[in-house]
Formats: sequence, structure tokens, C-alpha cells
Amino acid sequence: MVVSPICPKTSFHARSNSLPSRPHPIISEFDEHISRVRDSQATSTSFSSSIGHKLSSLQDVYDSVDKFLQLPLTQQGLAGEHNQKCTDEILDGSLRLLDVCNSAKDALLQSKEYIRELQSVIRRRQGGHDSEIRKYIASRKVVKKKIKKALKNLKGIENKCTFSSEDPEIVTRIGMLREVESISLAVFESLLSFISEPKSQAKKSGWSLVSKLIHHQRIACEEEEKNVNEFAMADAALESLISCTTDKMMNVQKKLSSLELCIEDLENGIEGLYRRMIKTRASFLNIFI
Repeated sequence: MVVSPICPKTSFHARSNSLPSRPHPIISEFDEHISRVRDSQATSTSFSSSIGHKLSSLQDVYDSVDKFLQLPLTQQGLAGEHNQKCTDEILDGSLRLLDVCNSAKDALLQSKEYIRELQSVIRRRQGGHDSEIRKYIASRKVVKKKIKKALKNLKGIENKCTFSSEDPEIVTRIGMLREVESISLAVFESLLSFISEPKSQAKKSGWSLVSKLIHHQRIACEEEEKNVNEFAMADAALESLISCTTDKMMNVQKKLSSLELCIEDLENGIEGLYRRMIKTRASFLNIFI
């Protein structure tokens, strides 16, 4: 597994050799969902489907954590004064993760609105779309700038407090919460990077699209097709059509429609995740009330 540079895999492990050989069913469920998040990249056919699977699996992770927080032993362990520093940082990190989640939601919504506006203009007119295309490209730059700021904020979220305890149950509880934070950071980084469409990725995907539009060539390499970024494809298609004839507009409309569907799928995934994050944070807060 490739580890995110923003969110390195924690050296803290949520298991202890002194724990029973058969952990609590909720812990086993949690581990299974975490594995699904990490394995989604290998089993997906595109960047967008990979991120969609991650968002869906991460929802299941938060469901498991919320169940775990309802256990009396969990609540007693986390409420102990000796855990205060770590729990405070985890709680603060969850709030900042919600802020990043909101940033991703806003970026998707703005992108979808710009796409729909451009689609409407293309349908109404037979030509002269250059100004609208440039407007869309300018709007993408605004979205990318906001995402760059959100990605920078991710670097300050990781929980860095040191923790040790002779109680393996407490070690497990804190470890689970840290692992959720870690995997959430990685998923949000993937999502934001996908939306912002890094230049190196755009160059590769963009050339594939322009080649198909102009020369009607098929992509021979299946791996290259798997690495397509719908945002990059739409951007490259529009840039290639500035000052060009209108006979390629049908192809561009298809790419924009595909991107809109992609965004809607991601919106559904992140909205479901946001609700679960709110619920888990509320359960966490209730322990200290």
C-alpha cells in the first residue's frame, strides 16, 4: 500500500499481545472496513470509482467506531483523566476533518454548477463558445486554489501526541480513533487531489483525450484507461476546443455529462460520510458531558 505523504501510516498499533485471541466483534468489523478502504484502489477501474469506494467504505468505518463508542467500557476508558491530552487532540482533529469535508463538498458543488452552466450555453448556441470555456477554466482555477489551501490544512490535523498505557483495552480504544483519523486524512487527500487534477496527471490524461478527439484513436493500454481523471479529461477537452470548429462539441458534451455524473456520485458519498462523522463526533462529546 502506498502511504500518503500527508498522512503517514501511524506507528501506533491498535492491538496488544496481551489482548484475547478473539477480539470484540466490533473491532473485527472495524478492521475489515479499514482493509476495504485501503484495498479499494486495487479493485477499482478508475480514479473516481476508487475514491467512491473509499468514501463508501469509510462510512462503514465510522459506523463501527460509533458502535464502539457506545460500549460502557469504551466510555469509561476514554473518560479517564490520564487520556485527556490524546482525546482532546482527537476531538480537535475530528472538527478540522469536518472542515476539510465541507471544503470538498463545496468544491464538488461549485464544479457541478459551472459544468451545468457551460452545458446550457453549449446546447443553446451553435458556435462562439470561447468566452464561456475560458470562464469555466477560470472557475476551475478558483476551485483549485481553495483545494490547495484545504490540502495545506490537512498537514496540521494529524494527532502527534505520545501515549502509553499498561491497560491493553485503553491502547486499543485510542488506537482505533487514531487509525480512523489517519485513514480519513488519506481519503480526503485523494478526493481533493482528484478534484484539483494535479498538473502531472492532467498532462497525461489530457493528451489521451485530445488524441481521441482529434484522431479518434482508442487507448490501447488498459492501465492508462484506469488512470483517467474525469476532471482532467473535461479540462483538456475544453482547452483543445478554444477557437476550434464546433463539430467536436458533441464529444465535449459527453465528457461534461460524464463528469457531472461522477461529481454526483462523489457528492452522495461525501454527504453520507459527513453525516456519519457528525454522529461519531456527537457520540464522542457525549462521553465527556
